[in-house]
Amino acid sequence: MSINSPKVLDSFCGLKCVSSVSCNSEGSFFGKESSAALWQSVISRVVPTQVSVKSLQPQASMFKVAILGAAGGIGQSLALLIKMSPLVSALHLYDIANVKGVAADLSHCNTPSQVLDFTGPAELANSLKGVDVVVIPAGVPRKPGMTRDDLFNINANIVKTLVEAVADNAPDAFIHIISNPVNSTVPIAAEVLKKKGVYNPTKLFGVTTLDVVRANTFVAQKKNLRLIDVDVPVVGGHSGITILPLLSKTRPSVTFTDEEVEELTVRIQNAGTEVVEAKAGAGSATLSMAYAAARFVESSLRALDGDGDVYECAYIQSELTELPFFASRVKLGRKGVEAVISADLQGLTEYEVKALEALKPELKASIEKGVGFAQKQEAAGASV
Repeated sequence: MSINSPKVLDSFCGLKCVSSVSCNSEGSFFGKESSAALWQSVISRVVPTQVSVKSLQPQASMFKVAILGAAGGIGQSLALLIKMSPLVSALHLYDIANVKGVAADLSHCNTPSQVLDFTGPAELANSLKGVDVVVIPAGVPRKPGMTRDDLFNINANIVKTLVEAVADNAPDAFIHIISNPVNSTVPIAAEVLKKKGVYNPTKLFGVTTLDVVRANTFVAQKKNLRLIDVDVPVVGGHSGITILPLLSKTRPSVTFTDEEVEELTVRIQNAGTEVVEAKAGAGSATLSMAYAAARFVESSLRALDGDGDVYECAYIQSELTELPFFASRVKLGRKGVEAVISADLQGLTEYEVKALEALKPELKASIEKGVGFAQKQEAAGASV
């Protein structure tokens, strides 16, 4: 799966509104008074001026989304953002506790999607029946002084259990893995799906969108650019030096000094720690992660709905490098990953080439750790 032509990148814009999906003032998600101003603000940027706002009507497709870990710090904010999507007809919220209140709260929002709550292992299977997209933010967050590797044993078991349920009840769904460490949890998910005989590598994603969101934000601030115009592909993995923003591929084209490249790269790589330290024990990057995950969900739903112009960066099974999993820009379609954009790794700067080689041993070790965990669990299960 490869597209080398840079032409396919011209229309990439992340989350976007199109003329067939919008809302009039009467059916607004936000009420009559505020809706006109809100939608005029959005539409004026993305819809040709000759299209009347009043002529745009809600056109929601029937897609069901399940969030596993919906009562957590990421899950609650993510649920709210997905509830706002006109592409969602049903939102299934699952967690081991406290999810009923979240669902009740969200159900009061006057958006079209129905909200259903599911609590505990006994209701996990039902939470997955008939869903098109499964998002997994479940797990423990990082705390000050905690590395992503410290999260491994707890979150690895959580992901294994949840993905087993997905395999049994929603084998054709897009699976979005947020639970850290993503570099290891995605390979774990792949091994679980293989064991169940339902592994489809084009539908399993590690959500690395937050790295792109941060890169776009920091570059726009640094270079005084309009944020809506900025797109920085981020490749590799989803922790520390495995995160590699390709600043030379920034759109629109912009020049960076060597010092700026190093400063921005390090900040993007350590942005999660920046938030953990700023919250001083009160949490990790829940809000920005929820925003980024919602963007990826929206892109997946657009692809499922037949939009032929959906591009995002994601951590997937890949042949782009010698590593079995690698984050890069991909084209999404109804069947998942339709193409991997190999052009992004061509013509890199010397700094980027060195950084790419430097990240590979660490990413390789994380992948092997995930695969080893899954295989050890399988062997232990077989011996019981």
